[in-house]
Amino acid sequence: MHRSGELTVAEVLQKSSNVGAAKIALMLPPALMWEIFEGVGFGRGPELGFPGEAGGRLRPYKTWKPIEQATMSYGHGISVSLLQLARAYTIFARDGVLLPVSLEKLAAPPAGQTVVGAATARAVRSMLELAVQPGGTGPRAQIMGYRVAGKTGTAHKQENGAYATDKYVSAFVGLAPASDPRLIVAVMIDEPSAGEHFGGAVAAPVFAAVMAAALRILGVPPDAPMRPLELPPAGADIPEESV
Repeated sequence: MHRSGELTVAEVLQKSSNVGAAKIALMLPPALMWEIFEGVGFGRGPELGFPGEAGGRLRPYKTWKPIEQATMSYGHGISVSLLQLARAYTIFARDGVLLPVSLEKLAAPPAGQTVVGAATARAVRSMLELAVQPGGTGPRAQIMGYRVAGKTGTAHKQENGAYATDKYVSAFVGLAPASDPRLIVAVMIDEPSAGEHFGGAVAAPVFAAVMAAALRILGVPPDAPMRPLELPPAGADIPEESV
């Protein structure tokens, strides 16, 4: 847990402030918040046709208590798969349009569904870039020559109907190049055990390695200066998620 003082909406994302996220959530009518979650595909399967695909858990908003609405804003009380998270990021990559997912190569780009306005999606994408810069929780997700936008995530793992105090699920989901997104990469580390457990420490570096290799293979042109990255040293004290 860390204290951040007064924050803007952009800084709430940049610093992964649970308090800030909860305050924003409680300003929204429960029905609207549920519509946003449901609109990006949470609570229903991704319709891949793959055996065992999960829809996660999104309870009806009429049953929410204020404390539940607050905690859902930062990932507690709701469950989604890594694929659902990756798909949700298509609204930031495609200016508010949620795209369907497929395990097969498609002959033509699929039609999507508009979930939020283009201006809103671009604004959030800019905020997600801040989370990857120095001062954010995910600077280890940076890639030389490319603008990256993404978000760390760290949650206590559910066990026997409760949250385990010493077991975590750590994640990073991001897109690049942020100026004209081509790829989304989602990484989840189940029960990290190498001495660190925050998403920015264990999942963000994996994202950077996978995304950098994919961009090179596809020949995606750089959209940022080719200069050394400002990466924190191992064990450095950087802002981390409150879990």
